Amino acid sequence: MLAAATLAILATIILALVRAILGPTVFDRLQAANTIGTCAMLLLALLGFLVGRPDFLDLALVYGLLNVIGVIAVLKFFHRGDLGAGGEEPR
Repeated sequence: MLAAATLAILATIILALVRAILGPTVFDRLQAANTIGTCAMLLLALLGFLVGRPDFLDLALVYGLLNVIGVIAVLKFFHRGDLGAGGEEPR
């Protein structure tokens, strides 16, 4: 069962790589990168379960948080053009 889960996650990564390469817009590529990060997080948690190391789950959670923060930063960059202060423009 764990081998089937691993193969399913790897197939999802391959499909996301195809979307990242062929994506017509930047947002398609960003979504594919987010999907790859999430699948990597799942693989890390699965690997920790297989080898009996529960501390891999902590690493997977940190990786997931970094993935979310990275996606928000890239979206802010494409929306505003910079990563500066988030308040309103001075008048």
